[in-house]
Amino acid sequence: MSTSVGAIVLLGRILYSIFFARSGWGHLTKREAMITTAEAARFPIPSLAGWPSGVWLFTGSASIVLGIWPDIGALMLGLFVVPAAVYFHRFWTVDDPVQRRTQALAFYRNVEIMGASLVMFGLFGWVGHGLRFAMTGPLTRW
Repeated sequence: MSTSVGAIVLLGRILYSIFFARSGWGHLTKREAMITTAEAARFPIPSLAGWPSGVWLFTGSASIVLGIWPDIGALMLGLFVVPAAVYFHRFWTVDDPVQRRTQALAFYRNVEIMGASLVMFGLFGWVGHGLRFAMTGPLTRW
């Protein structure tokens, strides 16, 4: 991977991770509200919506940005959005058309994020230690 392509990929890694780092900060600083929301959504273990999910999001983001097993970080963030979509953005259960559309947009945003996470997981594993601007490179190798 050339330096210029590596810089472009690094910029993409940073931009992708900003969303999750901001969300992680919210889970850490507003943990009670996150837990209350998780309880209302009937999430099986609502306490996970507080600091544990904040740490999870920060860890996945840092992994991708720093290049410390970025493939695992991409999977971490991809796995996070699955329960977020299924429990917190159930648009199919909402009657109000405006709220239904809002929840549908959030649900499909999570689907798109999962797709991007899978692409990064595959890319990082395929490129291997040729990934530029990475501290360790991926854990997996394809």
